[in-house]
Amino acid sequence: MNKNKILIICGPTATGKTSLGISLAKKFGGEIVSADSRQVYKGMDIGTGKDLPVNSKFQIPNSKIKIPNSKFQIGYYFLDGIPIWLYDLADPDYRFNVADYISCSEVVIKDIWRRKKLPILVGGTGFYIKALIDGIQTLGIAPDWELREKLKKLGVEKLREILKEIDPEHLKKMNESDRNNPRRLIRAIEIAKKIQNSKFKVQNYNPKLKIGSLLIIGLKAPYRVLYERIDKRVEERIKQGIEVEIKRLLKRGYNWENSALGTTLGYKEWQPYFENLESKEEIIQKWKYEEHAYARRQMVWFRKDKRIYWFDISKVSYQKEIEKLIEKWYIKD
Repeated sequence: MNKNKILIICGPTATGKTSLGISLAKKFGGEIVSADSRQVYKGMDIGTGKDLPVNSKFQIPNSKIKIPNSKFQIGYYFLDGIPIWLYDLADPDYRFNVADYISCSEVVIKDIWRRKKLPILVGGTGFYIKALIDGIQTLGIAPDWELREKLKKLGVEKLREILKEIDPEHLKKMNESDRNNPRRLIRAIEIAKKIQNSKFKVQNYNPKLKIGSLLIIGLKAPYRVLYERIDKRVEERIKQGIEVEIKRLLKRGYNWENSALGTTLGYKEWQPYFENLESKEEIIQKWKYEEHAYARRQMVWFRKDKRIYWFDISKVSYQKEIEKLIEKWYIKD
């Protein structure tokens, strides 16, 4: 069996990635490494879908995994007997970014390899996954939060105009989804301004992980099925107490402006409710629609990666087919 293998399970929200990952970890001797940009936040459990057992405790590994010059304490939770890493890395008022994710995930994956286990990267944040395994050219360009605050007030058309003026080639290369995504337009403007206004030289980030073999499994479903699953999960999160969780976070001093509450799906939609501007019914419907749109954006992103083996979760035999594929890959010399 080749050393330094990584299994990735990706796809849109509500496709059962984590439950599949747990099942595969049991079968193939693996551990889960979360690839979710929101599950890194402490106290934001229900809305981000951590689905941890009641009274589960954060475990610090005996190896004392540490990152040089890092403010993160890395550990894991047990989920059905399987360690799941990279939950609860940062407080909600910390602006966690892809560079943080790479520094944390690399040391965890190396530690899993060292213990002769299989790292199973599970999540729907495609940008984090791609940056980790393929590298990213703009990793060295730090966020300009002052610029972002100014730009986030502008509409998509205006953002496109700004980007066209300073980097028309970049705008031409963007796909339709990115051209309609304010966050990605703002990041493109931020990068273009940094390169244009300084002596900064863009350097490629090459992954430090020496991956021996990579297998990427994608989970999908017809949108009708996916939307039904999303709606059901939203209702479950309401029953689990998302409203109480948000109240607790607000009481601790986090607010919609200075924390991940204001930028995270499943939380930001609740602001008008807590400000007595919209009813709970309106919030829940808006939340469901936003989740539907997010799932579509995720599919647009993942479809670009031709390495992904896709499986339709609406098919009865999909998990057995996945296991057969992994078995062939995992035992291959």
